[in-house]
Formats: sequence, C-alpha cells, structure tokens
Amino acid sequence: MTAQKPAPLRTLKVFEAGDLKVTSGANFGDAMSFADELILDDVYQIHADASPDTLSLSLITGTERFKVSAETTLGTPGNTVHLDCALTLMAPDGTTFEAMIFVEVEDRMAMAIYFLPLAAVKPKTDYRLVGLTREDCMKRLAQSASVAFTKGTHITKADGRQVAIEDLSPGDMILTRNNGPKELQWVGQDTTRAVGDFAPILIREGAMNNSRDLLISPDHRLFVYQRTDKLGTGRKQVMIKARHLVNGDTVLRQEGGFVEYYQLLFDNHYIVYAEGIATESTLIDDRTQAALPQDVGSQPHEDTRHRDLELTDVENEMDLARKLKEASQR
Repeated sequence: MTAQKPAPLRTLKVFEAGDLKVTSGANFGDAMSFADELILDDVYQIHADASPDTLSLSLITGTERFKVSAETTLGTPGNTVHLDCALTLMAPDGTTFEAMIFVEVEDRMAMAIYFLPLAAVKPKTDYRLVGLTREDCMKRLAQSASVAFTKGTHITKADGRQVAIEDLSPGDMILTRNNGPKELQWVGQDTTRAVGDFAPILIREGAMNNSRDLLISPDHRLFVYQRTDKLGTGRKQVMIKARHLVNGDTVLRQEGGFVEYYQLLFDNHYIVYAEGIATESTLIDDRTQAALPQDVGSQPHEDTRHRDLELTDVENEMDLARKLKEASQR
C-alpha cells in the first residue's frame, strides 16, 4: 500500500489572543476572541512586549480544519484548529487591513485563540474593528499562499514574444523551462492592499539578468542555476522565495496602496519566464486550492519535482541575496 502523502504545512506568524486587549468599546479590557464574542467598533491594542510566534498547521484533507503539526512553537501537536473568521481593522491613519482568527480545540473545548494579521501591526497602536465575516475565510487564507505576478509583468509565450500578463488568455501557449510550450488553463486576478509581509517584492532591472523590473508576490519562488555550488546546497538548481532576496538595494519590498495580482495556472506546476527570470506558475495543493475556481482547481498537482529545490533554511538573507545574484550571472 502506498503511504499517504502528508499535507503541506502552513507556517503562520500569529499572536496569542491575550496579546491583544480592548482599550475602548463595549468589551473594554477583554482579550481578542472568536466571532461570537466580538463587537464592531471596539478598539484593540497589542501589548508592548508581545511578538508573533510560529503556529504550524496541516490541512485535514477534505475539510476546512487543520491539525497542529509537530513542528509548531504554539499549540499542542495533534489538536484541531478551526479558521473561525476574518476581521477588518482600521489603523489610526484610516487604512484598513485584514486579520484571521484561529481557534485551537481539544475534546470540543477551545484551548487557545490566535490572531493572524495580514499586514504589519505595531504594539500600543489603536486598531478599530470595523468588519467581521465568516464568509470565504479559507479562500482569503489560500490567496495569501498563492504565488502571483503583478499587472504589467511580461510573460514569454511559446513563440518568443513577451506579453503583458493581463493580455494573456486561457489557450495561449506559454514557454516553460523544462517542458516546452504549455497551454495556459486559467488566469486569475485579485486586488489586495500592499502592506507589511504581504507587500510585493520589486526585483530591479538587471538584478538577476532581468530585462525589466519584476514585481511579484513575496512567496513567489525564483529558479536559479548555479554552475558551481556557491550556496552550499549540494545541487546546481535551486528555488528561492522572493522575500529571501530582499537586500534593500536591488531587491526591495514595495509597500503602499493596492496591488493587482495575477495567477497563471496550467495542467501542472511549471517554471515560466517573467521579465526574463525563471519563476514558478501556480501550484495547486492543500494550501492554495480554496483560492481557485472548482472547475480548474479541483485536483492538486501531482508533479512535485520543483518543490524539493526550495531553500527553506535561510540564516543570512542579505548574504544569500548576494550569492544568488552571483550564481545567476552567466
């Protein structure tokens, strides 16, 4: 019997509910809680000494629930975790952002509540609760895990032409690195606020031999071929998330306003060319499936040969960015 493949992990940086308290409003003095206990217009602050910690989860196949994994820092491994609701909070300057509430359960008893902000948050700052919903929460969480290009990104088609991503359509033939021309199945589009850890990453023209600036989602992985093993990975081919390339100079996090993201979906997980840089297409797995239409995202991708190339242990991102730039030069 073939062993069941373990579900991909979601590693989230969350605050514990007690780190946030109502400083003004109906629930004055109370900690952050689940939807049934929250009241709109309450104002929350994060404790001055609070910092996010790691909650590692794996999706329970066929459900919208998670299990706490053994790799976690918070929670008890094996316990069930529910995504309870999505919140909209307003900062003092009037900008809004979303956050997710997770509830850890053991024997049907709530053991812990976790707050996942989808933007950077600061201690001792007023955040007013202005929205709450239990609709499409899994979809919003999946969108945060999906890789995406921004509007205006030029993608190389099978005939060599570079076309702006918003001008692509299902049926177009796209050049892939190892698999030749492949037919595009779906082009997704979503607009989100470009804030904090979810702001796009700007790779300036020439930083990785790219012909133009490339602006992509922070967890988008780039393919790098190194003639010699300068990175010490034991292989010539590596993939690295864009966020790990940030060096404050040629690779930057671009915050502010809204960003229009596009996803490219094929019959499998491929490497395509964006502004001349080899980058991954959308991978359908347990983390991203909820963000896709059922008629195109109903089956996870079976091909996993690119996933084992990812560098996950990054001790010095500044040094890694320098080495990756050197390795990418021909």
